[in-house]
Amino acid sequence: MYISELIQDFLESLEIEKGRSQLTARNYDLYLSRLIEFSGDIAPPKITIDFLRKYRLWLNRYENERKEHLSVATQSYHLIALRSFLKYLAKRDIESLNPTLVELPRAHRPQVTFLHVDEIECILNEIPADTETGLRDHAIFELLFSSGLRVSELINLNRDHINLERREFMVRGKGQKDRPVFISKSAAEAVSDYLDARQDSLPALFLNNSRNLGESTNSGNYRRLSPRSIQRIIEKYARAAGVTKHVSPHTLRHSFATDLIMNGADLRSVQSMLGHSDISTTQIYTHITDPHLREVHEKFHSETEIL
Repeated sequence: MYISELIQDFLESLEIEKGRSQLTARNYDLYLSRLIEFSGDIAPPKITIDFLRKYRLWLNRYENERKEHLSVATQSYHLIALRSFLKYLAKRDIESLNPTLVELPRAHRPQVTFLHVDEIECILNEIPADTETGLRDHAIFELLFSSGLRVSELINLNRDHINLERREFMVRGKGQKDRPVFISKSAAEAVSDYLDARQDSLPALFLNNSRNLGESTNSGNYRRLSPRSIQRIIEKYARAAGVTKHVSPHTLRHSFATDLIMNGADLRSVQSMLGHSDISTTQIYTHITDPHLREVHEKFHSETEIL
């Protein structure tokens, strides 16, 4: 049996047995298709340590049609896909390379961009409160900053998913894992104000104002907001507020986590609230430790005067 057939079986098992999303399966399909592009349709025993070394070198030198190289992070995704595939082969007792021998390259984490509370407030002040669209956009900002939701989680929310009285609900994140989400009183009020202004009974929590193609203008059938729509909304108000940083939905997720840590939350709790499976992912937020400690030192430590 050759790897092309086994890869197809592996991708199907991701969805059926592992409960992974179709998007995850498509990504793994892309990464493993590069493996076949490098090696051809070989038998699993031909994946050896020497094969792995040559494949890593090939990935490092790979160029797409625009002569662009793969980033270290993208190379890691290819190796993660290979390692998962090898684990699948081992589970089926198919001879191949031991998956523990696939080591990932060291990647330098980029500096995390986040907003301080005063910057969030400046942005919120730019959002009109007298239109349904303004109320929607205000609720989006409040909810993202209050909860740390991923944009994919936000756009899939329905009205009945969120309990505005208890200010908590469950969300299904990456890897089909459920986690509790808590929101502030101001976020709950913003969502409530938006829903009160709506003149429809559609289930989606956040709606695009554009109507579906082919639908009657009287149908009241609006579309669910897309990730790109959320991105444009956030960029628009950040520019209007004079924020010079690049602001995205993920910036608000970073801001949520950073605000928690700066106010004394422990890393494990932040990990749980963000839905990170590995605490090493959450450790990117320790970038705020040094500057925060400096602020505390300068504010509270007494200086001596040399006479």
